[in-house]
Amino acid sequence: MTSTKEDTGNNILHGSLGDLFEYACRKYGNNGFLYFINGGGYTYGEFHARTVEVSAMLSRYGIGADDKVGILSQNMPNWAVAYFATSAFGRISVPMLPDFSESDIKHILKHSECKALFVSAKLLGKVHQKAFDRLQTIILLDDFSIVKGETAAEAAPGRRPEEASPESLASIIYTSGTTGSSKGVMLSHRNLCANLFSAQKLRPSFETDVWLSLLPLSHTLECSLSLLLPMHAGGSVYYIDKAPTPTILAKALSAVKPTTILSVPLIIEKLYKVSVLPKLKKNRTASILYSIPPFRKLMNRMAGKQLVEKFGGRIRFFGIGGARLDPAVEKFLIEARFPYAIGYGLTETSPLIAGAIPEMVRLGSTGPIVHGVKVRLADKNPETGIGEILVKGDNVMMGYYRNPEATAAAFTDDGWFRTKDLGRFDKDGWLYIKGRTNSTIIGPNGENIYPEEIESVINSHDMVEESVVTQRKGKLIALIHFNADKLKAFLEPKDGSIKSAHEKLLNLKQEIMEYVNQKVSRFSKINGIDEQKDGFEKTATKKIKRYLYEDKDKDRR
Repeated sequence: MTSTKEDTGNNILHGSLGDLFEYACRKYGNNGFLYFINGGGYTYGEFHARTVEVSAMLSRYGIGADDKVGILSQNMPNWAVAYFATSAFGRISVPMLPDFSESDIKHILKHSECKALFVSAKLLGKVHQKAFDRLQTIILLDDFSIVKGETAAEAAPGRRPEEASPESLASIIYTSGTTGSSKGVMLSHRNLCANLFSAQKLRPSFETDVWLSLLPLSHTLECSLSLLLPMHAGGSVYYIDKAPTPTILAKALSAVKPTTILSVPLIIEKLYKVSVLPKLKKNRTASILYSIPPFRKLMNRMAGKQLVEKFGGRIRFFGIGGARLDPAVEKFLIEARFPYAIGYGLTETSPLIAGAIPEMVRLGSTGPIVHGVKVRLADKNPETGIGEILVKGDNVMMGYYRNPEATAAAFTDDGWFRTKDLGRFDKDGWLYIKGRTNSTIIGPNGENIYPEEIESVINSHDMVEESVVTQRKGKLIALIHFNADKLKAFLEPKDGSIKSAHEKLLNLKQEIMEYVNQKVSRFSKINGIDEQKDGFEKTATKKIKRYLYEDKDKDRR
């Protein structure tokens, strides 16, 4: 039997998701919990009753303790019902990202040995016939109707929530990483509850907090910090039941007036480049003023107040994680006094490793290490202080499901998890991420070149949407996806101009090369630019799948 423990700071350390479920639903029964913006959802009391009912239904259909249950759906209140009816009652949830391909989903369902699947009507067509035939039970998540299944002669019992063990496997999450190899990350009840405790210590949450959920719940970041965290605090969460286009998102922000949003850098970076910066530099006079630091800070502060209003007027925590934030955008957020927070973590660490709330942020840093987590740097460069980030703590995964080789490779001999991320600490213990061990480029004289740092400079150019720096035939090449609207306007024939679009593009590439090479170290200068017309393929958290764009000759040298 597990238990919920309270420390001297009134933070709660739950023993399991079952403990969290019973604690929150008992304490906040009449509070609103999960809702669609346009209506429909649950109070905590209603959520408890519905979850118990769905767990009993799983038992009637023969899905018992330790059975794996897939969840394939866009965000909705019933997603959380399926998750807790599974994991809080001794079963094992296998969340899948909505943008996984049909073949990805077929592989995950087979590899994880799922017996049952919750699937939304919208995504039912992604379930391959072979996967459909293999599954024992399929339940439509929209209304919990049975798509496939027969009631068992002897109902398979789940476990009562209070019987869950902290060491038990709670969830298997298949990564959509940047390296091209998806693995099933095994997270225990202890992993998830330890992370929740750390998150609440870092950023205390309250019953009055209102979350607007934008990222997929099937990703650890959103599930841990936009479902488990508000649940612990008695807050409410709202979901958009349509694709969050700018117009729909603007209406949602106006209707919900959230206090809390989690985001990936791409969202705020696009908003800054498309909506904020053009207004700050709307004419020549404004551009000149914006180049003068005191005026820039004043203009950014005014823009920050407008941005808060755009987000509904109550935003106190805009969390950013999942990828590197453009330094130019972060500098604006700091000067705008916009309440952004920054975090660093991985699926394998449930996910938080380091974080800084709005009052703590420092340009370029992901903040100090969170409570309960230990970090050390391996193979640290004595000159730069940069080394591989190794992690130990109750938040670190059990291992990769049915993959002992990958699990062994992920840990040091003395039990530290290898993140494959490179970082350094400042004198106060704030962590700075410098790149990935497997993306570091070795220069001609043995220098370590971190492409992510060069890309930050490239992406600060007005004409650039995003970029990837790679090495080809020993030279640094930047693959650049230009801002489509700005590029079109730039290439259009001007009165009296005899330059062709091709010549203009060549000149633009040369200008960007000079812009970048003036700002980077000698051995990080780029030697050429290739246009990436269709953009880059990305993971669920909008990180570019770098392996698709690496030097194809690298492994043959």
